[in-house]
Amino acid sequence: MANYKVAVLGPIPRDHITTHHGEVIEKYGCATHTAIGLARLLGDEGTVYPVSHVRKIDEGPIKAILDAYPNIDTTHITSDSDQGDVIQLKFVDQNNRLEKQTGFMNPIVPEDLKELLHCDVFVCVPITDYEVSLDTLKYIKQNSKGIIIFDAHGPTNTATISGDRLIKFWIDRDQWLPYIDVLKMNLEESRCCWFEKEYQLEDLKHFEDESTEHLPALADHVLNHGIKCLIVTLDEKGGAVFYKKDGHVHQEIVQSIWVDHVVDTTGCGDSFAGGLGFGLLADPTDYIRAAKYANALGAQRTQGRTFEVFKSREETDQMIQDTYGAV
Repeated sequence: MANYKVAVLGPIPRDHITTHHGEVIEKYGCATHTAIGLARLLGDEGTVYPVSHVRKIDEGPIKAILDAYPNIDTTHITSDSDQGDVIQLKFVDQNNRLEKQTGFMNPIVPEDLKELLHCDVFVCVPITDYEVSLDTLKYIKQNSKGIIIFDAHGPTNTATISGDRLIKFWIDRDQWLPYIDVLKMNLEESRCCWFEKEYQLEDLKHFEDESTEHLPALADHVLNHGIKCLIVTLDEKGGAVFYKKDGHVHQEIVQSIWVDHVVDTTGCGDSFAGGLGFGLLADPTDYIRAAKYANALGAQRTQGRTFEVFKSREETDQMIQDTYGAV
């Protein structure tokens, strides 16, 4: 029997959510979705190690939630600095939201990972630009053989002194790329990662269009700067997967898994990242298989307000079978 080990790096914010249906939800988010989704898939074949810094008031409740899953080790969730993320999310429609951040965890640094270098996969799910440092990725790459999955949501988002969370260009992108194996982002974030050397002001007004024309150029760039696979989520259209095949950039769209009713999309990206991590454990180069598991966890996340939405490996495999015909 396999004994996989997966580290999940990211904040566990206290989320106050107003859904697009007007319902109000308060819960812990981000890395909890990733860790619990992974734990359900792994079952008795592995252990998940969340790495996060939280407020002292939140440490007990967070660990109580995660302790319900026997294969989650909460040792690396700490509150020494009494700092943690606090987020307010107001959805204006199913996929778009307004965000405020009023609490800030201290960054995850190499010291936090010194006992986890044996992990097979490191899933990094920062939501703001300071949470997982470049030095931390360098430390993992230099001292571990584990696969590094990184969500571009972190470096493309920042918080202002008024608490507003705003998107931004990932200007120092190329300094990070050699230390990431699989780079995951959504379409909006992809536009933050592919920018001109200089813009005319009128060009910036069209930043929020739905065009995907820039994706092949972005993929070619990142795949030539150290990334092994780029995955761009396209909401209900699925995910665009880019990787090199026979020396050339190969693109494939992996359709999403259809759900009849969306309850809450908070944490879908974090869940997607967890599915990628699981999918790459058995074969680190089968990116299409990984994208199927990612889509499955993302779809599961939409189905309720609690962590009970996450399914077992057998149930998830059936979802994948029903949609794709094969795992």
